[in-house]
Amino acid sequence: MPGYPFPHHLTASSFQAVKGVIFDMDGLLLDSETLAMDALAEAGTDLGYDVPLAFCRGMIGMPADTCRQMVHDTYGTDFPLERFFALQEEHLRRYVDSDRLVLKKGVTPLLDLLDRLSLPRAIATSSSRYRTDHHLELVGLLTRFDAIVTRDDVTRGKPNPEPYLTAAEKIGIAPEACLALEDSHNGARAAHAAGIPVIVVPDLLAPTEDVREKALAIVDDLDHVRHWLEQAHA
Repeated sequence: MPGYPFPHHLTASSFQAVKGVIFDMDGLLLDSETLAMDALAEAGTDLGYDVPLAFCRGMIGMPADTCRQMVHDTYGTDFPLERFFALQEEHLRRYVDSDRLVLKKGVTPLLDLLDRLSLPRAIATSSSRYRTDHHLELVGLLTRFDAIVTRDDVTRGKPNPEPYLTAAEKIGIAPEACLALEDSHNGARAAHAAGIPVIVVPDLLAPTEDVREKALAIVDDLDHVRHWLEQAHA
């Protein structure tokens, strides 16, 4: 992954209006996307299908119904769709429960800073409630957020703005006064559509041109975000 230096046009004053922070989860807080991709590929192998990692990566940040449609369109109506995703969940749970799930760089220091600044924070994720709670509990983050919005809590997932608008409402902060932190294309599009400034921290996918145009910044890790929030509230 190439380096993404923090843009010179951003200063501490760029963050003074931030009253709340909304995080994506997979690939942003948790180093989980690689595990999810491996689990998809292994599920395909179990069923006798070659499911390349490049195809799996196309599902990153997509709502569940979109992922199902992608598989249906690629592998046909005879593909055992429900069994495929059930096996993925089984493999992912095995990976996670064998201590392969870790935090991304900068997560804990940033949350510690938000605690010191008394800034409310939420999660807006495309994962299910069960997976979200299980993963956050394993890494010790379940109680560190004021609100958690999963795909089970909305009718329309990312790139629709509903997850972000719901999260902003739950923490009682106007969208324009929030800061969104995302790794995926659709997540960045969802935040932008919600009217929330978004910083993108790429994980497995490099940002597209439209994501670059919509983002407040593209950075390597959450330490950059912490630095500027800290300076803004010094």
